[in-house]
Amino acid sequence: MNVARALFGTDGVRGLANGELLTPELAVSLAASAARVLGERNRNRRPVAVVGRDPRASGEMLEAAVVAGLASAGADAVRVGVLPTPAVAHLVDALDADLGVMISASHNPMPDNGIKLFAAGGHKLPDALETAVEDGVGSAAVRPTGAAIGRVRDLDEAIDRYTTHLLRSTPVGSLAGLRVVVDCAHGSASTVAPGAYRRAGADVVALHADPDGLNINDGVGSTHLGPLQVAVREHGADLGIAHDGDADRCLAVDATGAVVDGDQIMAVLAVAMQEAGELHEDTLVATVMSNLGLHLAMKAAGIALRTTQVGDRYVLEELRTGGYTLGGEQSGHVVLPAYSTTGDGLLTALRLMARMAATRSSLAELAGVLAPLPQVLHNVQVVDKAAVAGSVEVRHAVEAAQVELGDTGRVLLRPSGTEQLVRVMVEAPTEEQARATAAALAEVVAAAN
Repeated sequence: MNVARALFGTDGVRGLANGELLTPELAVSLAASAARVLGERNRNRRPVAVVGRDPRASGEMLEAAVVAGLASAGADAVRVGVLPTPAVAHLVDALDADLGVMISASHNPMPDNGIKLFAAGGHKLPDALETAVEDGVGSAAVRPTGAAIGRVRDLDEAIDRYTTHLLRSTPVGSLAGLRVVVDCAHGSASTVAPGAYRRAGADVVALHADPDGLNINDGVGSTHLGPLQVAVREHGADLGIAHDGDADRCLAVDATGAVVDGDQIMAVLAVAMQEAGELHEDTLVATVMSNLGLHLAMKAAGIALRTTQVGDRYVLEELRTGGYTLGGEQSGHVVLPAYSTTGDGLLTALRLMARMAATRSSLAELAGVLAPLPQVLHNVQVVDKAAVAGSVEVRHAVEAAQVELGDTGRVLLRPSGTEQLVRVMVEAPTEEQARATAAALAEVVAAAN
């Protein structure tokens, strides 16, 4: 029964919890298949799996199902409770586990949930392993009995182990004197971020750090920066940090409340790592959606910029292939492979604050290394995204717009990876020109539908 080709998206299995797709039955079968496939690494002992989740109410149900599936396949499950996604990835490596399961839908609304898988070492699954896990969903398999059934235990020190890892991964130096407001999105960051930042020496104001299972991402966190901007000004803070539901993302605001996005954060960290000799081959990895301003800023700093398709998995692939030490996305997923196998919002925030402390500079001053070009994005609903994006009319319109913008702007048109949409993104020297060019191209796309 191979139902799974439709299961995995760009970041695990995600959907309405207890709806048509993401059911407890699926969670049991998916976990059992993952245990069988990923547990082949060490035949001298039974597989060990680390299981974590964000605070969504449905996570309790899905955690129980995942643990049952793992044990039914003969794998031992180590429950770490509510923790960020990067913490689960770290603990897979630290405990020499065979796999990890994170139950979270990241920045999605509360009714959604998801199941992310990690292989040994805390790495996301390559295509071959993902396919093997998919093919095993719903298939008949010999089940262990008696003493061969997997056991379940809780790791009570999970938060402390992850926090210690974060502090060891941050440049030496106290954050004393820095006041930070951290928006935990009523998500996984609530359990770790305020305490970790205080242990690093910062004066911390915790915002939206009271998850009740129902309020995750509800008008707060990295996708809703308004409350954080207000709080930073009210508390006279030096900066604000916003996490998403599973804390693999980090966005910031400066002391005035101005947004500092993932591109600007990467620029700040790239310059810092270049100065410290930590930036391998003076190269940063980002996606094609990063602002042209990042390209110009990195060129001015003598840093090469390699671009990938949209999606952190492509950033991770490029980082591993080239041995590079910094990469990420405009959305705030930032990866430092020397310390984390996936995007880690808390590590990113600590590194950003450490740079502020070391240089005694404001976040606005540091972020000033990058001057973002006005960027406008249109999502055009279509029937056949591939056909429309590849049509002669659309291609000619894109070419003409790019010629008109020259080196001062950029046009990016691509089919959505998950919906029947064509995304039209335009960057230009002025907001007016960006809006006009994007609107004109969106009309051409709509007409080609």
